[in-house]
Amino acid sequence: MNYKKTYVPKKGYTPLCTIGQCSLKDLEFGVIELGDGENITYETKNREVAFIILGGKAEFTANGKEYGMLGVRRNVFESPKAEAFYAPRNCTVAIHSPWNVKIAVCGTPVEVDSEPQAIKQENVRVAKLGVKPWERDTSFIVDGGTNAKKLTIGEAYITPGNWAGFPPHKHDVDNMPAEGVLEEIYYFLFDPAQGFGIQCLYTSDGEIDEAYRVKSDELVEFPKGYHTTVGAPGYNTYFLWLMAGEHQGFYRSNDPEHAWVGAVENMVKKM
Repeated sequence: MNYKKTYVPKKGYTPLCTIGQCSLKDLEFGVIELGDGENITYETKNREVAFIILGGKAEFTANGKEYGMLGVRRNVFESPKAEAFYAPRNCTVAIHSPWNVKIAVCGTPVEVDSEPQAIKQENVRVAKLGVKPWERDTSFIVDGGTNAKKLTIGEAYITPGNWAGFPPHKHDVDNMPAEGVLEEIYYFLFDPAQGFGIQCLYTSDGEIDEAYRVKSDELVEFPKGYHTTVGAPGYNTYFLWLMAGEHQGFYRSNDPEHAWVGAVENMVKKM
């Protein structure tokens, strides 16, 4: 199976990963692009949905209530803090763009109700994870501190030639609290735009063993297995990461063959 998909930019809503039509059973992803003065209506149905503004501005209305204008950056490389809108299940979301806007649409089925929420830059936390050469800046946009019940979403920035998510890690076994079952998607952009990275995905039994060359507007689905990323020298690598599962948050285990690298990381941080 090919776990990589490519988004071809166009106006309106473009679904890229739909439950029942991709490798994932609990996570969906698509992109909305609107031009000056354009509108779109999105029905969440039985899913909670987060609208992450990648670039531009948009006004959001949910079930008739206005939540104002969101979006403070022209593109993802202008600021590591996105703005977003969270919509619960059974919600009608009206989006109006006064200029141009590109929005990542992240959804997962839920069985409980919640409330819509406008997520501003001041609500977004940014942390530096790892050590060189697997150091990256990671933001946390949607998590247990928001109204979301299952979604966990953020953005990662890798400096040229560096890795992210090392040692390779996975979250496909129900062994709480050490590890939980969480599906995930990475959606990539690069600066300059012609850049690329390598996304690895593999299982210990060899059922999956893939290394994809990923370019701007491409994504990789992680239904299971270990995954890790490296960016090409000379290019800034960005990826939006989104997870969903029964347990919201980070419950993952490292590949035991490479777990020693994590110990080295801890030693470096203490120095």
